[in-house]
Amino acid sequence: MTTTASALAEPADRVGRGWTTALAVANWAIWVGWYGPLQILLPEQAEDFAPGTGMSKETLLAWVTGVGAVVSLLANPFFGALSDRTTARWGRRRPWIVAGAAGGTLSLLLLAGAGGLWTMLAGWCLVQLTLNAAFAAVTAAVPDRVPRLQRGSVGGWLGAAQILGAVAGTGLATALGGVAAGYAACAVFVLLGVAPYVLGSGDQRLPAADRPVWSGREFVQGFWVSPRRYPDFGWAWLTRFLINLSNALVILYLLYYLRDRLERAEPEEGVLVLTAVNSATLLATVVVAGVWSDRVGRRKPFVRWSGALMAAATALLALWQTWPGAIVVAALLGIGLGVFMSVDFALMTDVLPEARDRGKDLGVINVANTLPQVAAPALAAPVVTHFGGYRVLYLAAALIAVAGAVLVGRIRSVD
Repeated sequence: MTTTASALAEPADRVGRGWTTALAVANWAIWVGWYGPLQILLPEQAEDFAPGTGMSKETLLAWVTGVGAVVSLLANPFFGALSDRTTARWGRRRPWIVAGAAGGTLSLLLLAGAGGLWTMLAGWCLVQLTLNAAFAAVTAAVPDRVPRLQRGSVGGWLGAAQILGAVAGTGLATALGGVAAGYAACAVFVLLGVAPYVLGSGDQRLPAADRPVWSGREFVQGFWVSPRRYPDFGWAWLTRFLINLSNALVILYLLYYLRDRLERAEPEEGVLVLTAVNSATLLATVVVAGVWSDRVGRRKPFVRWSGALMAAATALLALWQTWPGAIVVAALLGIGLGVFMSVDFALMTDVLPEARDRGKDLGVINVANTLPQVAAPALAAPVVTHFGGYRVLYLAAALIAVAGAVLVGRIRSVD
């Protein structure tokens, strides 16, 4: 079903469990398409291809993921803005979910057959381009359809879907016994996972009369959301960027940390174990925190204390570099990240400037998820290889998380 009456109105009717479940499954599928490669498959390909490039595996992986992150950084707000202007009969968001998922499937299959650095780089950039088209539309569906005091709980389910994407993506990449098979499994999962939402959930159709008159200059200028005019939006963006940067610095070289620093015999299995521990504690908190935040009508205390916990856990990883220490840190990070993911998502939707630009503005916010993927390799590679190793890297990540936890207090319009 597609509706036209309230595409730009503030939603008032609560969404049902079926709609939330279908959206969460679509989100889950997209994250499988990202996490399977990031956690296992890209590092393994980097190790295979590095000897012929003159780069270390860490540097090669940093270049590939960094360039891919730049593509993601540009693609998410771009496709969000296009979906804001879409007047298709199927609605504003669903056409981009279909196109993005189909393109992501084909791009993952291209990565499965990569024979060297350049094919690997091209394939990962295409994955980032296409899956961000789908992700921008999925994310924008929340402020389109969900009332403010239900967004914490819906954000909790989307957060749970994200971490389940990490588990499923890592599991598929590990269990099937090969890089090509891992990519193929992730590709099939993406395509099947978005189908329930695309086929069974309504979308709001934007009447052609409500679409802004096209101006290339205004379209480009619209991606700048002035922090002077919308200061709460700016502070919320910066808070999310810092927390995500801290987390990205922790997970980027996790496989190499287990192999080279802790000398684990089976580092791939170690990544899977840590991901499972992290996911279990995250799942225990992500939905509960979102529901709790909705009930008390407050956001900032949850974001502040979750950031502080993540900072403490990351500092512990720097000081206690053992396998038991890694397990404890994974559990603590899961608790903190679970609270942060659900409540911060609700906070972000609460500070969006205008209804007509929800997709674009959420795309700008999602840059705070993507930009750390660019910054983390640039920061982490020289630290690990030249300036103190993993201990210094994780201490720096802890300080960055502390900054994010403190700056959320600058947001004024949300309690």
